[in-house]
Amino acid sequence: MLGETPAPSDSHALTPGDALVRVHRVGVCGTDISAYRGKQPFFSYPRVLGHELGVEIVALNDGGATGLKFGDKCSVEPYINCGKCIACRNNRPNCCVNLKTLGVHVDGGMTEFMSVPARKLHASPVLSLDQLALVETLGIGAHAVDRAKLQAGETVLVIGAGPIGLSVVQFAQLENVNLIVMDVSAARLEFCASLFKVPHQISALNIEKAFEELKALTKGDMPTVVFDATGNLNSMMNAFRCTAHGGRLVFVGLAIGEVTFSDPDFHRRELTLMATRNSTPSDFKRIIHLIESGRIDTTPWITHRASAEAMPGEFENWLKPESKCIKAMVEF
Repeated sequence: MLGETPAPSDSHALTPGDALVRVHRVGVCGTDISAYRGKQPFFSYPRVLGHELGVEIVALNDGGATGLKFGDKCSVEPYINCGKCIACRNNRPNCCVNLKTLGVHVDGGMTEFMSVPARKLHASPVLSLDQLALVETLGIGAHAVDRAKLQAGETVLVIGAGPIGLSVVQFAQLENVNLIVMDVSAARLEFCASLFKVPHQISALNIEKAFEELKALTKGDMPTVVFDATGNLNSMMNAFRCTAHGGRLVFVGLAIGEVTFSDPDFHRRELTLMATRNSTPSDFKRIIHLIESGRIDTTPWITHRASAEAMPGEFENWLKPESKCIKAMVEF
């Protein structure tokens, strides 16, 4: 849902440490789609969506602590952490015990103006508003790849070629690995091949055939690292079978329900199973630098866009497979 638009105010009306921002771009992601379908596990309704944001600062009350200024264009780190819990004390604010994510636990950015903690703004004088709104999406993949500690030359499988899977692909490619992508959609596999130059694609429509293709590509070894970015329980459970002995399995996608696996097989392979959640302030800074330097190309990402006024009528179309929507961008 769209939020009500408050009038801009001066810095004295802001809570100390906050900034008032004008929202210009909002990316639509899987979380928003899950929320729309009533399948987002951390959600309560009603809720204003929007956490992939490109914004402009219109008022600031941070006492100069952040170095930000009026007019700065920023990406918003939407994970509001408490700063006191065990995760925060251990420099892992992305999985704060009391985490409140904009557009998920609290109202988000599908509104013209909003107040956010200034420490959650990451400015760039170079990036476009579109690019700034993509930083949060890219952060999910950057953090997942960082968790996996990829080694150059190892074989990596990404299951799911939606936006989250593609963000994993982009950061895995920076590590010079042998990359394979698996998905049920032929169009998304072709997207990976043509625009992301992924050398190996496997259709997951027939899972047993997919396993055989994977074995053949890896000469029977199977990938040493598997990222499942589907948010699909069956896929997540099958991912155990895709992982090499001694390998790492990283769950990037989020699903409602329970994941089960064969404990003897899990032990026999001595697998490492990891979850990855959100991203960190350092991820945001790194991604902005990588886009600014040209090492990460955002050109292929945005396939659909609409104005805020037109978005309600377009949203249903973006959900349809035939639309081939990778990332939709809403313009305010």
